Amino acid sequence: MLLSLIDWVIIIAFFALSLGIGLYASKSSGKNAKNFFLSGRNMSWWLLGISMVATTFAADTPGLVAGIVRNDGVFGNWVWWSFLLTGMLTVFFYSKLWRKSEITTDLEFYELRYNGKSAAFLRGFRAIYLGVFFNIVIMATVCLAAIKIGHVMFNFSAVESLVISCSVTVLYSMLGGLKGVILTDFVQFAIAIAGSVWATIYIVGMPEIGGIQELLSIPKVQNKSSIFPDFTNPEVYIPVLVVPLAVQWWSVWYPGAEPGGGGYIVQRMLAAKNTKHATLATLLFTVVHYAVRPWPWIIIGLASLVLFPDLQSLAQAFPDLNQDFIKDDLAYAAMLSYLPAGLLGLVVTSLIAAFMSTISTHLNWGSSYVVNDFYVRFLKPRATEGHKVMVGRLSTLLMMVFSALLALVLEEAKEAFDLLLQIGAGTGLLFILRWFWYKINPYSEIAAMLSSFIIAVIFFVGEKNDYWEIESYVKLIIGVLVTTCIWVAVTLLTKPSSKETLAAFENKVFDKNNKFEGFKYKIIGFIAGVAGVYSALFATGYLIYSNMLQFTISVSVCLLSVLTLIVYWKKIIN
Repeated sequence: MLLSLIDWVIIIAFFALSLGIGLYASKSSGKNAKNFFLSGRNMSWWLLGISMVATTFAADTPGLVAGIVRNDGVFGNWVWWSFLLTGMLTVFFYSKLWRKSEITTDLEFYELRYNGKSAAFLRGFRAIYLGVFFNIVIMATVCLAAIKIGHVMFNFSAVESLVISCSVTVLYSMLGGLKGVILTDFVQFAIAIAGSVWATIYIVGMPEIGGIQELLSIPKVQNKSSIFPDFTNPEVYIPVLVVPLAVQWWSVWYPGAEPGGGGYIVQRMLAAKNTKHATLATLLFTVVHYAVRPWPWIIIGLASLVLFPDLQSLAQAFPDLNQDFIKDDLAYAAMLSYLPAGLLGLVVTSLIAAFMSTISTHLNWGSSYVVNDFYVRFLKPRATEGHKVMVGRLSTLLMMVFSALLALVLEEAKEAFDLLLQIGAGTGLLFILRWFWYKINPYSEIAAMLSSFIIAVIFFVGEKNDYWEIESYVKLIIGVLVTTCIWVAVTLLTKPSSKETLAAFENKVFDKNNKFEGFKYKIIGFIAGVAGVYSALFATGYLIYSNMLQFTISVSVCLLSVLTLIVYWKKIIN
Protein backbone atom coordinates (compact mmCIF):
# COMPACT_ATOMS: atom_id res chain seq x y z
CA MET A 1 0.00 0.00 0.00
CA LEU A 2 1.21 3.51 -0.85
CA LEU A 3 0.58 6.41 1.51
CA SER A 4 0.12 9.86 0.03
CA LEU A 5 1.98 13.01 1.07
CA ILE A 6 -0.86 14.11 3.36
CA ASP A 7 -0.82 10.72 5.11
CA TRP A 8 2.89 11.05 5.83
CA VAL A 9 2.45 14.64 7.04
CA ILE A 10 -0.19 13.50 9.57
CA ILE A 11 1.98 10.62 10.82
CA ILE A 12 5.19 12.66 11.12
CA ALA A 13 3.34 15.54 12.83
CA PHE A 14 2.02 13.11 15.42
CA PHE A 15 5.48 11.71 16.11
CA ALA A 16 6.81 15.26 16.54
CA LEU A 17 3.97 16.16 18.91
CA SER A 18 4.59 13.08 21.06
CA LEU A 19 8.30 13.84 21.32
CA GLY A 20 7.52 17.46 22.12
CA ILE A 21 5.26 16.44 25.01
CA GLY A 22 7.98 14.09 26.27
CA LEU A 23 10.53 16.90 26.21
CA TYR A 24 8.10 19.26 27.97
CA ALA A 25 7.32 16.74 30.72
CA SER A 26 11.00 15.81 31.18
CA LYS A 27 11.65 19.07 33.05
CA SER A 28 9.55 17.98 36.01
CA SER A 29 9.68 14.20 35.61
CA GLY A 30 13.46 14.04 35.88
CA LYS A 31 13.56 15.73 39.30
CA ASN A 32 12.87 12.63 41.39
CA ALA A 33 11.39 9.13 41.25
CA LYS A 34 7.99 10.23 42.59
CA ASN A 35 7.62 12.68 39.71
CA PHE A 36 8.89 10.15 37.16
CA PHE A 37 6.53 7.36 38.26
CA LEU A 38 3.58 9.22 39.87
CA SER A 39 3.74 12.75 38.39
CA GLY A 40 3.87 14.25 41.89
CA ARG A 41 0.43 12.84 42.88
CA ASN A 42 -1.41 15.89 41.51
CA MET A 43 -3.23 14.57 38.42
CA SER A 44 -6.94 15.24 37.74
CA TRP A 45 -9.46 12.42 37.38
CA TRP A 46 -10.35 13.12 33.74
CA LEU A 47 -6.71 12.97 32.60
CA LEU A 48 -6.09 9.79 34.57
CA GLY A 49 -9.30 8.13 33.38
CA ILE A 50 -8.58 8.84 29.71
CA SER A 51 -5.00 7.65 30.24
CA MET A 52 -6.30 4.31 31.54
CA VAL A 53 -8.58 3.98 28.51
CA ALA A 54 -5.80 4.91 26.09
CA THR A 55 -3.53 2.29 27.63
CA THR A 56 -6.06 -0.51 27.12
CA PHE A 57 -6.76 0.82 23.59
CA ALA A 58 -3.71 -1.04 22.31
CA ALA A 59 -2.74 -1.57 18.68
CA ASP A 60 -3.61 -5.24 19.09
CA THR A 61 -7.03 -4.63 20.68
CA PRO A 62 -8.99 -3.82 17.48
CA GLY A 63 -7.46 -6.89 15.84
CA LEU A 64 -8.26 -9.03 18.88
CA VAL A 65 -11.91 -7.92 18.89
CA ALA A 66 -12.26 -8.31 15.11
CA GLY A 67 -10.72 -11.78 15.37
CA ILE A 68 -13.18 -12.75 18.13
CA VAL A 69 -16.09 -11.53 16.00
CA ARG A 70 -14.89 -13.51 12.98
CA ASN A 71 -14.40 -16.70 15.00
CA ASP A 72 -17.21 -16.66 17.55
CA GLY A 73 -19.48 -13.77 16.65
CA VAL A 74 -20.19 -10.54 18.54
CA PHE A 75 -21.19 -12.51 21.65
CA GLY A 76 -17.66 -13.91 21.81
CA ASN A 77 -16.64 -10.58 23.34
CA TRP A 78 -18.18 -11.65 26.64
CA VAL A 79 -14.77 -13.18 27.31
CA TRP A 80 -13.64 -9.62 28.12
CA TRP A 81 -16.97 -7.82 28.62
CA SER A 82 -17.31 -9.90 31.79
CA PHE A 83 -14.41 -7.95 33.28
CA LEU A 84 -16.77 -4.98 33.66
CA LEU A 85 -17.76 -6.51 37.00
CA THR A 86 -14.10 -6.53 38.01
CA GLY A 87 -13.76 -2.89 37.01
CA MET A 88 -16.82 -1.75 38.96
CA LEU A 89 -15.64 -3.70 42.00
CA THR A 90 -12.40 -1.72 41.86
CA VAL A 91 -14.24 1.58 41.40
CA PHE A 92 -16.54 1.34 44.39
CA PHE A 93 -14.62 -0.83 46.85
CA TYR A 94 -10.89 -0.42 46.24
CA SER A 95 -9.94 2.83 44.48
CA LYS A 96 -10.32 4.83 47.67
CA LEU A 97 -8.30 2.28 49.67
CA TRP A 98 -5.43 2.33 47.17
CA ARG A 99 -5.17 6.12 47.20
CA LYS A 100 -5.28 6.26 50.99
CA SER A 101 -2.39 3.81 51.21
CA GLU A 102 -0.08 6.52 49.75
CA ILE A 103 2.36 3.93 48.44
CA THR A 104 4.38 4.34 45.23
CA THR A 105 3.50 1.05 43.50
CA ASP A 106 0.91 -1.62 44.20
CA LEU A 107 3.74 -4.02 45.07
CA GLU A 108 4.70 -1.81 48.01
CA PHE A 109 1.35 -2.97 49.40
CA TYR A 110 3.00 -6.25 50.41
CA GLU A 111 5.15 -4.66 53.10
CA LEU A 112 2.26 -2.47 54.22
CA ARG A 113 -0.20 -5.36 54.63
CA TYR A 114 2.25 -8.15 55.60
CA ASN A 115 5.43 -8.32 57.63
CA GLY A 116 8.66 -10.31 57.73
CA LYS A 117 11.09 -11.68 55.16
CA SER A 118 8.32 -13.46 53.27
CA ALA A 119 6.64 -10.11 52.54
CA ALA A 120 9.94 -8.64 51.32
CA PHE A 121 10.58 -11.69 49.13
CA LEU A 122 7.09 -11.50 47.63
CA ARG A 123 7.54 -7.83 46.79
CA GLY A 124 10.92 -8.37 45.14
CA PHE A 125 9.92 -11.50 43.27
CA ARG A 126 6.73 -10.01 41.82
CA ALA A 127 8.65 -6.89 40.82
CA ILE A 128 10.65 -9.03 38.40
CA TYR A 129 7.90 -11.55 37.61
CA LEU A 130 5.24 -8.95 36.78
CA GLY A 131 7.27 -5.86 36.00
CA VAL A 132 9.75 -7.59 33.70
CA PHE A 133 8.75 -11.06 32.45
CA PHE A 134 4.95 -10.78 32.47
CA ASN A 135 5.10 -7.18 31.27
CA ILE A 136 7.37 -8.11 28.36
CA VAL A 137 4.89 -10.78 27.22
CA ILE A 138 2.06 -8.21 27.22
CA MET A 139 4.10 -5.66 25.29
CA ALA A 140 5.21 -8.33 22.83
CA THR A 141 1.57 -8.99 21.86
CA VAL A 142 1.18 -5.26 21.15
CA CYS A 143 4.40 -5.30 19.12
CA LEU A 144 3.01 -8.26 17.16
CA ALA A 145 0.10 -6.06 16.10
CA ALA A 146 2.60 -3.40 15.01
CA ILE A 147 4.35 -5.98 12.82
CA LYS A 148 1.11 -6.94 11.07
CA ILE A 149 -0.07 -3.35 10.65
CA GLY A 150 3.36 -2.29 9.42
CA HIS A 151 3.33 -4.94 6.72
CA VAL A 152 -0.24 -4.31 5.59
CA MET A 153 0.04 -0.51 5.60
CA PHE A 154 3.67 0.08 4.62
CA ASN A 155 4.94 -3.28 3.38
CA PHE A 156 7.56 -3.13 6.15
CA SER A 157 9.41 -6.20 7.35
CA ALA A 158 8.88 -7.25 10.97
CA VAL A 159 12.18 -5.68 12.03
CA GLU A 160 11.46 -2.41 10.22
CA SER A 161 8.03 -2.13 11.84
CA LEU A 162 9.46 -2.71 15.30
CA VAL A 163 12.40 -0.32 14.95
CA ILE A 164 10.21 2.55 13.74
CA SER A 165 7.29 2.02 16.13
CA CYS A 166 9.37 1.33 19.22
CA SER A 167 12.06 3.99 18.88
CA VAL A 168 9.82 7.05 19.25
CA THR A 169 7.77 5.41 22.01
CA VAL A 170 10.72 4.44 24.16
CA LEU A 171 12.31 7.85 23.66
CA TYR A 172 9.42 9.95 25.00
CA SER A 173 8.73 7.36 27.73
CA MET A 174 12.32 7.67 28.95
CA LEU A 175 12.14 11.47 28.85
CA GLY A 176 8.71 12.36 30.21
CA GLY A 177 7.96 9.69 32.81
CA LEU A 178 4.33 9.21 33.86
CA LYS A 179 3.39 12.85 33.24
CA GLY A 180 4.58 12.61 29.64
CA VAL A 181 2.72 9.31 29.25
CA ILE A 182 -0.56 10.73 30.62
CA LEU A 183 -0.44 13.92 28.53
CA THR A 184 0.33 12.04 25.32
CA ASP A 185 -2.33 9.46 26.22
CA PHE A 186 -4.97 12.20 26.12
CA VAL A 187 -3.98 13.27 22.60
CA GLN A 188 -3.50 9.69 21.46
CA PHE A 189 -6.91 8.56 22.66
CA ALA A 190 -8.67 11.42 20.86
CA ILE A 191 -6.90 10.50 17.62
CA ALA A 192 -7.43 6.76 18.13
CA ILE A 193 -11.18 6.95 18.79
CA ALA A 194 -11.74 9.47 15.99
CA GLY A 195 -9.78 7.31 13.56
CA SER A 196 -11.64 4.09 14.43
CA VAL A 197 -15.10 5.71 14.18
CA TRP A 198 -14.34 7.51 10.91
CA ALA A 199 -12.80 4.37 9.40
CA THR A 200 -15.88 2.36 10.36
CA ILE A 201 -18.23 4.86 8.73
CA TYR A 202 -16.18 4.85 5.52
CA ILE A 203 -15.81 1.05 5.34
CA VAL A 204 -19.51 0.41 5.93
CA GLY A 205 -20.31 2.88 3.15
CA MET A 206 -18.06 1.19 0.59
CA PRO A 207 -19.86 -0.24 -2.50
CA GLU A 208 -18.64 -3.74 -1.55
CA ILE A 209 -20.50 -3.42 1.78
CA GLY A 210 -23.42 -1.18 0.79
CA GLY A 211 -24.32 0.30 4.18
CA ILE A 212 -25.02 -1.08 7.62
CA GLN A 213 -28.43 -2.62 6.79
CA GLU A 214 -27.05 -4.35 3.72
CA LEU A 215 -24.14 -5.66 5.78
CA LEU A 216 -26.41 -7.03 8.50
CA SER A 217 -28.63 -8.73 5.93
CA ILE A 218 -25.82 -10.99 4.69
CA PRO A 219 -26.40 -14.51 6.15
CA LYS A 220 -22.79 -15.03 7.25
CA VAL A 221 -22.83 -11.66 9.05
CA GLN A 222 -26.27 -12.30 10.57
CA ASN A 223 -24.96 -15.49 12.13
CA LYS A 224 -22.18 -13.51 13.82
CA SER A 225 -24.07 -10.35 14.87
CA SER A 226 -25.96 -11.45 18.00
CA ILE A 227 -24.93 -9.82 21.28
CA PHE A 228 -25.94 -12.94 23.21
CA PRO A 229 -25.20 -16.58 22.33
CA ASP A 230 -27.82 -19.17 21.46
CA PHE A 231 -29.29 -20.20 24.83
CA THR A 232 -30.52 -23.49 23.39
CA ASN A 233 -26.93 -24.63 22.86
CA PRO A 234 -25.01 -25.21 26.12
CA GLU A 235 -21.81 -25.88 24.19
CA VAL A 236 -21.89 -22.25 23.08
CA TYR A 237 -23.35 -20.22 25.95
CA ILE A 238 -21.54 -21.98 28.82
CA PRO A 239 -17.96 -21.20 27.71
CA VAL A 240 -18.78 -17.81 26.17
CA LEU A 241 -21.21 -16.32 28.72
CA VAL A 242 -21.72 -18.43 31.83
CA VAL A 243 -18.08 -19.10 32.70
CA PRO A 244 -16.91 -15.49 32.20
CA LEU A 245 -19.81 -14.06 34.26
CA ALA A 246 -19.91 -16.77 36.93
CA VAL A 247 -16.21 -17.56 37.35
CA GLN A 248 -13.73 -15.55 35.31
CA TRP A 249 -14.34 -11.95 36.46
CA TRP A 250 -13.63 -12.56 40.15
CA SER A 251 -11.10 -15.39 39.88
CA VAL A 252 -8.66 -14.29 37.18
CA TRP A 253 -5.87 -11.72 37.32
CA TYR A 254 -5.51 -9.96 33.97
CA PRO A 255 -3.64 -6.68 33.27
CA GLY A 256 -6.06 -3.75 33.34
CA ALA A 257 -8.80 -5.91 34.91
CA GLU A 258 -7.22 -7.05 38.15
CA PRO A 259 -9.74 -7.95 40.89
CA GLY A 260 -9.32 -5.22 43.47
CA GLY A 261 -7.09 -3.23 41.14
CA GLY A 262 -3.43 -3.57 40.28
CA GLY A 263 -0.64 -2.63 37.89
CA TYR A 264 -0.96 0.55 35.84
CA ILE A 265 -4.59 1.06 36.97
CA VAL A 266 -3.39 1.42 40.56
CA GLN A 267 -0.47 3.56 39.36
CA ARG A 268 -3.02 6.05 37.98
CA MET A 269 -5.03 5.97 41.22
CA LEU A 270 -1.90 6.66 43.24
CA ALA A 271 -1.10 9.64 40.98
CA ALA A 272 -4.52 11.23 41.65
CA LYS A 273 -4.94 14.41 43.70
CA ASN A 274 -7.08 12.64 46.30
CA THR A 275 -9.41 9.69 46.85
CA LYS A 276 -12.33 11.28 45.00
CA HIS A 277 -10.20 11.88 41.91
CA ALA A 278 -8.97 8.27 42.11
CA THR A 279 -12.55 6.95 42.21
CA LEU A 280 -13.81 9.20 39.41
CA ALA A 281 -10.82 8.35 37.21
CA THR A 282 -11.44 4.62 37.56
CA LEU A 283 -15.17 5.06 36.93
CA LEU A 284 -14.52 7.10 33.77
CA PHE A 285 -12.12 4.43 32.52
CA THR A 286 -14.59 1.61 33.14
CA VAL A 287 -17.46 3.40 31.38
CA VAL A 288 -15.49 4.37 28.27
CA HIS A 289 -13.59 1.07 28.07
CA TYR A 290 -16.71 -1.10 27.95
CA ALA A 291 -19.53 1.14 26.68
CA VAL A 292 -17.89 3.52 24.19
CA ARG A 293 -15.01 1.85 22.37
CA PRO A 294 -15.97 -1.66 21.17
CA TRP A 295 -18.56 -1.10 18.43
CA PRO A 296 -16.34 0.37 15.66
CA TRP A 297 -14.04 -2.67 15.96
CA ILE A 298 -17.02 -5.03 16.00
CA ILE A 299 -18.55 -3.51 12.86
CA ILE A 300 -15.25 -3.68 10.98
CA GLY A 301 -14.87 -7.29 12.11
CA LEU A 302 -18.30 -8.08 10.67
CA ALA A 303 -17.52 -6.19 7.45
CA SER A 304 -14.28 -8.14 7.04
CA LEU A 305 -16.34 -11.31 6.63
CA VAL A 306 -17.56 -9.91 3.32
CA LEU A 307 -14.19 -8.96 1.82
CA PHE A 308 -12.05 -11.59 3.60
CA PRO A 309 -14.40 -14.49 4.35
CA ASP A 310 -11.63 -16.87 5.45
CA LEU A 311 -7.91 -17.11 6.19
CA GLN A 312 -7.15 -18.18 2.64
CA SER A 313 -8.48 -14.89 1.29
CA LEU A 314 -6.27 -13.01 3.75
CA ALA A 315 -3.25 -15.04 2.66
CA GLN A 316 -3.98 -14.27 -0.98
CA ALA A 317 -4.29 -10.55 -0.25
CA PHE A 318 -0.91 -10.45 1.53
CA PRO A 319 1.28 -13.12 -0.06
CA ASP A 320 4.53 -11.58 1.21
CA LEU A 321 3.50 -11.73 4.87
CA ASN A 322 4.86 -14.61 6.98
CA GLN A 323 2.16 -17.30 6.84
CA ASP A 324 2.39 -17.75 10.61
CA PHE A 325 0.92 -14.24 10.94
CA ILE A 326 -2.15 -15.03 8.79
CA LYS A 327 -4.72 -15.20 11.56
CA ASP A 328 -8.17 -13.66 11.99
CA ASP A 329 -6.76 -10.72 13.96
CA LEU A 330 -5.10 -9.57 10.70
CA ALA A 331 -8.53 -8.78 9.24
CA TYR A 332 -8.81 -5.40 10.97
CA ALA A 333 -5.59 -4.08 9.45
CA ALA A 334 -6.56 -5.63 6.10
CA MET A 335 -9.83 -3.68 6.06
CA LEU A 336 -8.00 -0.42 6.66
CA SER A 337 -6.11 -0.94 3.40
CA TYR A 338 -9.27 0.24 1.59
CA LEU A 339 -9.19 3.73 3.14
CA PRO A 340 -8.51 6.81 0.97
CA ALA A 341 -5.65 9.29 1.34
CA GLY A 342 -5.98 11.58 4.35
CA LEU A 343 -8.31 9.27 6.21
CA LEU A 344 -5.73 6.53 5.82
CA GLY A 345 -3.11 8.76 7.40
CA LEU A 346 -5.40 9.58 10.31
CA VAL A 347 -6.30 5.93 10.90
CA VAL A 348 -2.69 4.77 10.65
CA THR A 349 -1.82 7.53 13.11
CA SER A 350 -4.63 6.33 15.40
CA LEU A 351 -3.15 2.82 15.40
CA ILE A 352 0.30 4.22 16.05
CA ALA A 353 -1.23 6.27 18.89
CA ALA A 354 -2.90 3.17 20.33
CA PHE A 355 0.40 1.31 20.17
CA MET A 356 2.38 4.11 21.77
CA SER A 357 -0.08 4.78 24.60
CA THR A 358 -0.10 1.13 25.66
CA ILE A 359 3.63 0.54 25.35
CA SER A 360 4.58 3.78 27.09
CA THR A 361 2.36 2.96 30.08
CA HIS A 362 3.70 -0.58 30.39
CA LEU A 363 7.27 0.69 30.15
CA ASN A 364 6.76 3.26 32.90
CA TRP A 365 4.78 0.84 35.07
CA GLY A 366 7.32 -1.96 34.65
CA SER A 367 10.28 0.30 35.34
CA SER A 368 8.54 1.59 38.50
CA TYR A 369 8.58 -2.00 39.79
CA VAL A 370 12.21 -2.49 38.83
CA VAL A 371 13.33 0.73 40.53
CA ASN A 372 11.05 1.03 43.57
CA ASP A 373 10.39 -2.60 44.44
CA PHE A 374 13.63 -4.29 43.48
CA TYR A 375 16.62 -2.04 42.83
CA VAL A 376 16.11 0.51 45.62
CA ARG A 377 14.48 -1.95 48.03
CA PHE A 378 17.15 -4.66 47.79
CA LEU A 379 20.23 -3.45 45.93
CA LYS A 380 20.76 0.24 46.59
CA PRO A 381 18.47 1.61 49.32
CA ARG A 382 20.33 4.93 49.51
CA ALA A 383 20.25 5.70 45.80
CA THR A 384 19.84 9.39 44.99
CA GLU A 385 16.72 10.60 43.20
CA GLY A 386 18.72 11.24 40.04
CA HIS A 387 20.14 7.73 40.18
CA LYS A 388 16.63 6.24 40.53
CA VAL A 389 15.44 8.14 37.46
CA MET A 390 18.49 6.95 35.50
CA VAL A 391 17.81 3.30 36.41
CA GLY A 392 14.16 3.80 35.48
CA ARG A 393 15.11 5.11 32.05
CA LEU A 394 17.62 2.30 31.46
CA SER A 395 15.11 -0.41 32.45
CA THR A 396 12.58 1.24 30.14
CA LEU A 397 14.95 0.87 27.20
CA LEU A 398 15.86 -2.76 27.96
CA MET A 399 12.25 -3.89 28.37
CA MET A 400 11.37 -2.34 25.01
CA VAL A 401 14.19 -4.25 23.31
CA PHE A 402 13.22 -7.61 24.82
CA SER A 403 9.51 -7.08 24.02
CA ALA A 404 10.32 -6.41 20.38
CA LEU A 405 12.46 -9.56 20.19
CA LEU A 406 9.72 -11.73 21.71
CA ALA A 407 7.16 -10.33 19.27
CA LEU A 408 9.10 -11.94 16.42
CA VAL A 409 8.13 -15.44 17.65
CA LEU A 410 4.43 -14.82 18.45
CA GLU A 411 1.64 -15.53 15.96
CA GLU A 412 -1.77 -14.32 17.21
CA ALA A 413 -3.05 -11.94 19.90
CA LYS A 414 -5.84 -14.32 21.05
CA GLU A 415 -3.31 -17.05 21.86
CA ALA A 416 -1.42 -14.71 24.19
CA PHE A 417 -4.72 -13.46 25.69
CA ASP A 418 -5.79 -17.00 26.59
CA LEU A 419 -2.36 -17.80 28.04
CA LEU A 420 -2.39 -14.70 30.26
CA LEU A 421 -5.89 -15.57 31.49
CA GLN A 422 -4.73 -19.07 32.39
CA ILE A 423 -1.64 -17.80 34.22
CA GLY A 424 -3.83 -15.58 36.39
CA ALA A 425 -6.59 -18.18 36.95
CA GLY A 426 -7.46 -18.70 40.61
CA THR A 427 -5.58 -15.71 42.04
CA GLY A 428 -8.36 -13.13 41.72
CA LEU A 429 -10.34 -14.04 44.85
CA LEU A 430 -7.19 -13.67 46.94
CA PHE A 431 -6.65 -10.11 45.67
CA ILE A 432 -10.27 -9.27 46.53
CA LEU A 433 -10.17 -10.75 50.05
CA ARG A 434 -6.66 -9.76 51.21
CA TRP A 435 -7.87 -6.30 52.25
CA PHE A 436 -10.51 -7.80 54.55
CA TRP A 437 -9.51 -11.35 55.61
CA TYR A 438 -6.74 -11.04 58.16
CA LYS A 439 -5.61 -14.68 57.76
CA ILE A 440 -4.24 -14.08 54.23
CA ASN A 441 -0.45 -13.76 54.34
CA PRO A 442 2.56 -13.77 51.98
CA TYR A 443 2.55 -17.55 51.77
CA SER A 444 -1.05 -17.40 50.49
CA GLU A 445 0.05 -15.17 47.63
CA ILE A 446 3.17 -17.20 46.85
CA ALA A 447 1.13 -20.42 46.76
CA ALA A 448 -1.50 -18.85 44.48
CA MET A 449 1.08 -17.38 42.12
CA LEU A 450 3.17 -20.54 41.77
CA SER A 451 0.25 -22.96 41.45
CA SER A 452 -1.55 -20.90 38.77
CA PHE A 453 1.68 -20.47 36.80
CA ILE A 454 2.59 -24.18 36.96
CA ILE A 455 -0.92 -25.24 35.90
CA ALA A 456 -0.82 -22.80 32.96
CA VAL A 457 2.58 -24.09 31.84
CA ILE A 458 1.43 -27.73 32.06
CA PHE A 459 -1.61 -26.99 29.87
CA PHE A 460 0.42 -24.89 27.41
CA VAL A 461 3.25 -27.41 26.98
CA GLY A 462 0.82 -30.33 26.79
CA GLU A 463 -1.16 -28.77 23.96
CA LYS A 464 1.91 -27.60 22.06
CA ASN A 465 3.17 -31.22 22.10
CA ASP A 466 -0.26 -32.66 21.23
CA TYR A 467 -0.55 -34.57 24.51
CA TRP A 468 -4.16 -33.38 24.86
CA GLU A 469 -6.63 -30.84 23.56
CA ILE A 470 -8.80 -29.20 26.23
CA GLU A 471 -11.29 -26.36 25.77
CA SER A 472 -10.05 -23.00 27.11
CA TYR A 473 -12.96 -22.60 29.54
CA VAL A 474 -12.36 -26.10 30.99
CA LYS A 475 -8.69 -25.29 31.57
CA LEU A 476 -9.73 -22.02 33.20
CA ILE A 477 -12.15 -23.71 35.61
CA ILE A 478 -9.58 -26.39 36.50
CA GLY A 479 -6.96 -23.69 37.12
CA VAL A 480 -9.34 -21.67 39.30
CA LEU A 481 -10.44 -24.65 41.40
CA VAL A 482 -6.97 -26.10 41.98
CA THR A 483 -5.28 -22.76 42.63
CA THR A 484 -8.02 -21.53 44.95
CA CYS A 485 -7.98 -24.75 46.98
CA ILE A 486 -4.19 -24.55 47.30
CA TRP A 487 -3.96 -20.94 48.47
CA VAL A 488 -6.92 -21.24 50.85
CA ALA A 489 -5.36 -24.36 52.39
CA VAL A 490 -2.00 -22.60 52.77
CA THR A 491 -3.77 -19.61 54.36
CA LEU A 492 -5.46 -21.79 56.97
CA LEU A 493 -2.25 -23.70 57.75
CA THR A 494 0.05 -20.69 58.18
CA LYS A 495 0.14 -17.75 60.58
CA PRO A 496 -1.29 -14.36 59.65
CA SER A 497 0.74 -11.15 59.82
CA SER A 498 1.41 -9.65 63.24
CA LYS A 499 -1.37 -7.80 65.02
CA GLU A 500 0.73 -4.62 64.95
CA THR A 501 1.12 -4.78 61.15
CA LEU A 502 -2.57 -5.48 60.61
CA ALA A 503 -3.62 -2.67 62.95
CA ALA A 504 -1.31 -0.16 61.26
CA PHE A 505 -2.60 -1.21 57.82
CA GLU A 506 -6.26 -0.92 58.76
CA ASN A 507 -5.76 2.43 60.48
CA LYS A 508 -4.16 3.77 57.32
CA VAL A 509 -6.61 2.62 54.63
CA PHE A 510 -10.00 2.23 56.36
CA ASP A 511 -12.16 5.07 57.69
CA LYS A 512 -12.65 4.91 61.46
CA ASN A 513 -10.81 1.56 61.39
CA ASN A 514 -14.02 -0.02 60.08
CA LYS A 515 -13.49 -2.36 57.13
CA PHE A 516 -17.17 -2.47 56.20
CA GLU A 517 -18.10 1.20 56.57
CA GLY A 518 -20.75 2.16 53.98
CA PHE A 519 -20.72 -1.27 52.31
CA LYS A 520 -24.43 -1.22 51.49
CA TYR A 521 -24.03 1.98 49.48
CA LYS A 522 -20.99 0.60 47.69
CA ILE A 523 -23.03 -2.46 46.72
CA ILE A 524 -25.72 -0.14 45.33
CA GLY A 525 -23.05 1.71 43.34
CA PHE A 526 -21.61 -1.56 42.04
CA ILE A 527 -24.99 -2.88 40.84
CA ALA A 528 -26.01 0.45 39.31
CA GLY A 529 -22.63 0.84 37.60
CA VAL A 530 -22.68 -2.64 36.08
CA ALA A 531 -26.30 -2.31 34.91
CA GLY A 532 -25.69 1.18 33.50
CA VAL A 533 -22.61 0.32 31.47
CA TYR A 534 -23.95 -2.96 30.11
CA SER A 535 -27.22 -1.27 29.09
CA ALA A 536 -25.26 1.53 27.37
CA LEU A 537 -23.20 -1.09 25.51
CA PHE A 538 -26.37 -2.94 24.44
CA ALA A 539 -28.19 0.29 23.51
CA THR A 540 -25.45 1.23 21.05
CA GLY A 541 -25.60 -2.20 19.46
CA TYR A 542 -29.37 -2.29 19.19
CA LEU A 543 -29.39 1.21 17.67
CA ILE A 544 -26.92 0.04 15.01
CA TYR A 545 -29.10 -3.03 14.42
CA SER A 546 -32.24 -0.81 14.23
CA ASN A 547 -33.87 -2.86 17.00
CA MET A 548 -35.74 0.05 18.58
CA LEU A 549 -37.65 -1.87 21.25
CA GLN A 550 -34.52 -3.32 22.83
CA PHE A 551 -32.75 0.01 22.32
CA THR A 552 -35.48 1.78 24.30
CA ILE A 553 -35.35 -0.79 27.10
CA SER A 554 -31.56 -0.53 27.29
CA VAL A 555 -31.61 3.27 27.39
CA SER A 556 -34.25 3.22 30.14
CA VAL A 557 -32.15 0.87 32.29
CA CYS A 558 -29.09 3.03 31.68
CA LEU A 559 -30.89 6.23 32.73
CA LEU A 560 -32.29 4.55 35.86
CA SER A 561 -28.78 3.38 36.78
CA VAL A 562 -27.33 6.87 36.30
CA LEU A 563 -30.11 8.38 38.44
CA THR A 564 -29.38 5.85 41.18
CA LEU A 565 -25.69 6.77 41.18
CA ILE A 566 -26.49 10.48 41.32
CA VAL A 567 -28.86 10.03 44.29
CA TYR A 568 -26.44 7.90 46.32
CA TRP A 569 -23.12 9.31 45.04
CA LYS A 570 -21.99 11.15 48.19
CA LYS A 571 -22.74 8.15 50.39
CA ILE A 572 -21.03 5.79 47.91
CA ILE A 573 -17.69 7.62 47.77
CA ASN A 574 -17.50 8.73 51.42
